[in-house]
Amino acid sequence: MTATPPSFPSLPSRSALAARLRDAGCVFAEDEADLMLSAARTAEELAGMAERRAEGFPLEHVLGHAEFGGLRIVVEPGVFVPRRRTEFLVRRAAALTRPGALVLDLCCGSGALGVALAAAVARSGQEPCGGVELHAADIDPAAVRCARHNVAAVGGSVHEGDLYEGLPPELRGRIEVLIANVPYVPTDSLSLLPSEARVHELRAALDGGRDGLDMLRRVAASAPEWLAPGGHLLMETTEAQVEAATEAVEGSGLTVRVDRCEELGATVLTGTKQRGAQASTCPR
Repeated sequence: MTATPPSFPSLPSRSALAARLRDAGCVFAEDEADLMLSAARTAEELAGMAERRAEGFPLEHVLGHAEFGGLRIVVEPGVFVPRRRTEFLVRRAAALTRPGALVLDLCCGSGALGVALAAAVARSGQEPCGGVELHAADIDPAAVRCARHNVAAVGGSVHEGDLYEGLPPELRGRIEVLIANVPYVPTDSLSLLPSEARVHELRAALDGGRDGLDMLRRVAASAPEWLAPGGHLLMETTEAQVEAATEAVEGSGLTVRVDRCEELGATVLTGTKQRGAQASTCPR
């Protein structure tokens, strides 16, 4: 006797799902409904997605992925969700990265920045399979697990540890491009963040200390010993923090360039062992 496969109720209509999300306060309810409908395999799975979203979980955690730099990045619950403004940091890094370069994505979270940078170099048509030797590191085990999934697509390696502590010693003095999306929200400002970030992302991925620059200073202080001659360190900050952040990076012996993108509301510092150029605006 042939077993009858289990059946599931049909998926709700787009309008019904959008109404459920709108009632929960989702501003882009229709768009979110489309994404959930395309991701869910059963009505039961879709119902779970809608419930978690209504409870305030980030959409990316509900879907299991984020869109970043034109790529789909796996994002597990609790792991920092890459922000679109940080695509500017990747663009600035891509402009400095030669094919085959040794790249480090520090405080990597999901590994989105390193993967996007590798993909950008690959798109230049110079090299297959990413075109860079990518290493990534984070202190959070969940982030490391997530990053290993994403970074595997470009043949990279992920290390667990506090900043540089988990890195293979043979990388010292050889890194050509070091990207670090460090936490830079001042501790007293954490309560002002949207609940999606404040409640569902690791505090350590957000909290930058009293003035928001504690982690930036730590990264900058040790960067020169890990960078190759002429290597670059790129970090995101806010316009209000630029002066203090620049002072910290220059204090480590690097020359600083400041780049801004009004379109994304992003500010990126580039520290290099060589004398840098003057600031630029968002490239087109």
